[in-house]
Amino acid sequence: MTRFIVRRLGGLLFVLFGVSILTFFLAQVVPVDPAASALGSNAREEQIEAYRRQMGLDRPAVVQYASYMGRLVRGDLGVSIRTRRPVVDDLRDFLPATIELTLAAMLVTVTLGLPLGILAALRRNTWLDGAARLLALAGGAMPIFYIGLVLLGIFYRQLQWLPGPGRLDSTLQPPAHISGLYILDSLLTGNWSALRNAASHLVLPAITLGAYSTAVLLRMTRSSTLEMLSQDYVRTARAKGLAESVVVGLHVFKNALPPILTIVGILFGSLLSGAVLTETIFNWPGIGRYATTSVTSLDYPAVMGVTLVAAIIYPVMNTLVDIGYSVIDPRVRAE
Repeated sequence: MTRFIVRRLGGLLFVLFGVSILTFFLAQVVPVDPAASALGSNAREEQIEAYRRQMGLDRPAVVQYASYMGRLVRGDLGVSIRTRRPVVDDLRDFLPATIELTLAAMLVTVTLGLPLGILAALRRNTWLDGAARLLALAGGAMPIFYIGLVLLGIFYRQLQWLPGPGRLDSTLQPPAHISGLYILDSLLTGNWSALRNAASHLVLPAITLGAYSTAVLLRMTRSSTLEMLSQDYVRTARAKGLAESVVVGLHVFKNALPPILTIVGILFGSLLSGAVLTETIFNWPGIGRYATTSVTSLDYPAVMGVTLVAAIIYPVMNTLVDIGYSVIDPRVRAE
């Protein structure tokens, strides 16, 4: 098991090295002059040239990449043009909000998508199966911004059951900073009013962000479960008189789990790195909003930092999925 994990981590390092090369050289071909955007539209040409020399932007791309990797190894992503702070500090402030929203969206996805997919497969061609497939179709077809606006219009504006945009009400102070996750920090510090308020603020954006991933997981779970239900060993287990709960839990679900685990890992990575629309609609201070404002203000270092973080998320999640495979099926370790 240790040897398998070491091999996967070695492959992860190789992928991350490739990601760093790709993100750097893609940034080189973007038609934006980082020196001009850093100094503003009123800067003179000689000031821009001096800034290029100071930052090493006049050197060959290979030399710039070597310097970039040297800073990257030290955890230096540069200084944001817009906030005038190190990009690492900005990401440290904004990333917890995105992580909290993503975890809440994944909770919605797994809580709804997994059991509904299994029930739809077990009750194939019944009203329950039809309702589940209709839900999957609706969740996959409706755009995220539309779902968010509809939920805000109904539950915040009309019914007033849930709060509006933001992580907390403006009258409340955030809990003491420990992890940056308001739910966790409220629990650790015993701040129950902040806990209730933060949880209520999470409901609508979590449902909005998790709608599409719920639809995908539901379809994948239903398809994988149906495939396992048609296998000979399932018919044999039923013929032996095993209880249906044992057949489904021990034989069907366990063997249907690998593709489900794959899609969960992919969905988590996509949610974590792609929550831009949801964060914009709900005024959620995460890296999605940070990336949006950085792009509109031509904040080159910040865009590079967010791009690198988003690009790293997928190979990391794939590595975790591979390790999860080895736990579920020991035969994977021999591959």
